[in-house]
Amino acid sequence: MPAIVRKSSAALLETRREILHAVSWQVRSNVWSPPTDEYETENAYVVRVEIAGMNEDDFEVSIENTTLLIAGVRPDAPERRAYHQMEIRFGKFATALGLPGPVDIDHAIAEYKDGFLTVTLPKATPKQIKVE
Repeated sequence: MPAIVRKSSAALLETRREILHAVSWQVRSNVWSPPTDEYETENAYVVRVEIAGMNEDDFEVSIENTTLLIAGVRPDAPERRAYHQMEIRFGKFATALGLPGPVDIDHAIAEYKDGFLTVTLPKATPKQIKVE
């Protein structure tokens, strides 16, 4: 199961910069973003990423404040090919999502199955929310 970890602010800011540069501004980059769904249940926020051909340990999942970052590398076949059509993306990928509310990170779960990475983030109860 991929670990869900907190990143330091400097590392998070650098990752956000890289993601914005690669995804939002559509600048030529090797980083791409897989199809992602984010939805809410009564008790949790759930993020589901469609990314076949991976292993659980290939993902980096991190949370900082209200941002969930998911990154990794999907390897391509090592042999050379003459493609007639190429739509499947390979290489580095990353996605960043804003969470709509506070979460209980200690009980968060990331699971990879059947080509989908599902991150379940239980909603924080009022006594778990720290006011700083």
